[in-house]
Amino acid sequence: MRHIHRAADRGHTTTGWLDSWHTFSFGQFYDRERMGFGPLRVINEDRVAPGGGFGTHGHANMEILTWVISGALQHRDSLGNGSVIRPGELQRMSAGSGIEHSEFNASPSEPVHFLQIWIQPNRSNARPGYAQKTFATAVNGQLVAIASPDGANGAIPVLADATLFAADLAPGAAVAHTSTSPRLWVQVVSGALVANGEALASGDGLALRGEQALSLQTDAGAQVLVFELPD
Repeated sequence: MRHIHRAADRGHTTTGWLDSWHTFSFGQFYDRERMGFGPLRVINEDRVAPGGGFGTHGHANMEILTWVISGALQHRDSLGNGSVIRPGELQRMSAGSGIEHSEFNASPSEPVHFLQIWIQPNRSNARPGYAQKTFATAVNGQLVAIASPDGANGAIPVLADATLFAADLAPGAAVAHTSTSPRLWVQVVSGALVANGEALASGDGLALRGEQALSLQTDAGAQVLVFELPD
């Protein structure tokens, strides 16, 4: 099974400071055919204007990953963490039994553009946790695991049965990946590429089920995220 989720078909939320596109049902956007893919529950592409942001609010029992595309995002949480997330960095917040946090544009003059990803955890009410790591160099030209259940090979560990890969591909690049997972999700962050023969552009997602071989090719260059997911 394969299905393309086109960028233009996503849900859309706008406020005075936020422009957000929702791959899956989120907030006031509801589509019973788009409730997630395995434990992958949310992919929101957010643009936050200078001075804007999400005030302190709570989460529980969700693995929340943030991948900044451009600009800088200021994070603070009830565990005492305070940091700025920049392009090429992955942040993981394990909400577990409960955590409060805020996210604001760290710049007074430039917008911040990022993906926020929610993955259902493999255990309930775990101890909340936080991690952040730079992968900008590692993902140049190759598909690299940046989050995984065991945190092997430098990936950030997550309390979920899912592995997230990232790649920055130069024009003309091609990569191949073999997976034993029953589900794969390909998310084009920027640029354009061909995944298993399907042409995808920025914001598009490709759901694959029962396909263990993945090929990615790009003429113009692309940044891509790939999720290995269980049934």
